[in-house]
Amino acid sequence: MKDYEALLDRAIANLPDKETTDARFVIPEPKTMVEGKTTILDNFSNIADVLNRDPDHLMKFLTREMGTASKIDGSRAIFQGRFSKDQIKANIEAYVEEFVMCSECSRPDTQLTKMDRVLILKCAACGAHRPVKKRRAAAPVKQDAIEEGKEYEVHIDAVGSKGDGIAKVDKYTIFVPGTSKGQAVKIRVKRLSGTLAFAEKI
Repeated sequence: MKDYEALLDRAIANLPDKETTDARFVIPEPKTMVEGKTTILDNFSNIADVLNRDPDHLMKFLTREMGTASKIDGSRAIFQGRFSKDQIKANIEAYVEEFVMCSECSRPDTQLTKMDRVLILKCAACGAHRPVKKRRAAAPVKQDAIEEGKEYEVHIDAVGSKGDGIAKVDKYTIFVPGTSKGQAVKIRVKRLSGTLAFAEKI
């Protein structure tokens, strides 16, 4: 009996230490930049490497959740549209929660495998496994509908007390001098003040 206990103690002592795995796991901070009408995630491949996931799988998730088109360009990811760093970071964290972290031991030592056409998340640290449920795509992240200096086509719905035409776009009320109710006009936004926008007809 004592020999058995000694062997058991030795076996336990020789087990790999998994306790610090989650402490070392840190998602890299997204390095983003906006170029024209696109947003670039400069360290995309580094993030995929740290998550130990197929870049195409991560990209497909981000594209669906952000409701846009995208492509992988070398080590970078390029998204159509203007997205903030916080928006991209939140979606990466959602991916980690769904496809990386073990729901039992909260560690990232997992692998994705398919079993009977069902995607399974298997944990090497605790042995747990669970099916990854297909979620409905989230609504596209709402970007600012109106930006200073940009051009838009709007419909004048009313005329204000000072004679300016008034249009509504999303949460914004836009004042356009020299327009009348019922017109469809092209405008350039000159100034924003909260949810008010002041524009000129072009």
